[in-house]
Amino acid sequence: MSIRPDDFEFFRGWLRARSAISLDPGKEYLVEARLTSVAVKAGLSGAGEVLGRLRGRPPLELEIEVVEALTTNETSFFRDWRPFEALRTRLIPDLVAARGSDHRLDIWSAACSSGQEAYSLAMMLADHFPALASWQVKIHCTDLSTEMVSRARAGRFTQLEVNRGLPAPLLVRHFRQEGNDWLVSDALRARVAAQQLNLAGPWPALPAMDVVLMRNVLIYFDLPTRAAVLDRVRRLLRPSGALLLGSAETTAGIHDGYRRDEAGGSVFFRTT
Repeated sequence: MSIRPDDFEFFRGWLRARSAISLDPGKEYLVEARLTSVAVKAGLSGAGEVLGRLRGRPPLELEIEVVEALTTNETSFFRDWRPFEALRTRLIPDLVAARGSDHRLDIWSAACSSGQEAYSLAMMLADHFPALASWQVKIHCTDLSTEMVSRARAGRFTQLEVNRGLPAPLLVRHFRQEGNDWLVSDALRARVAAQQLNLAGPWPALPAMDVVLMRNVLIYFDLPTRAAVLDRVRRLLRPSGALLLGSAETTAGIHDGYRRDEAGGSVFFRTT
């Protein structure tokens, strides 16, 4: 089948209400492909039956499957190295100096997918800032997908995943092999806390953050949702904290409570 215009409009509204993902017109092919895969897993006849269930009172499990099927989970270790260089050379040293009295750092990896960004951060801190071993350091990673959160908690990655962006010395130093997979060390896993979070829905209690990485997320939201998310992040950031967005994302023209800064070839944002 091909998605009818009325079905597509219904689904756009349904998905936006549950995830804030804004589907552009012309994405009918994507919706059909993703819903067909959901139908196969759920034992349904096809995308049409999935849409029919969504129009009624679908079980929560089906709603979760559909939302997760439409979520992009592209990630890799040290993806786009520039933000990590900015953290290593400027942001973390500044925070170490500013937080020397309470010896605590809280970093949030939002839309973390299966956790490669969070564990990349943990490796960077362990290797370049050994003094933080005595600090209370927590990397909070969140994602809309419960499946991705479970994977981030487990800290288990395939050979293909560790081959993408992870230098061999870091693999040897921070992972152990178990069968065909690689497990993150217990020391790094102790610094990472993963939980499910819908950025456009109610947020659980979160501590004040020193750094927020929310890369390649806002591009999927409409303008009012972007503004609302940026406002909530601003209220969460501690003084001298920083927000890192994707290379194609900005706060300009969306929220006037941030100022642009730059280090290590990467742009980041501080609160005004």
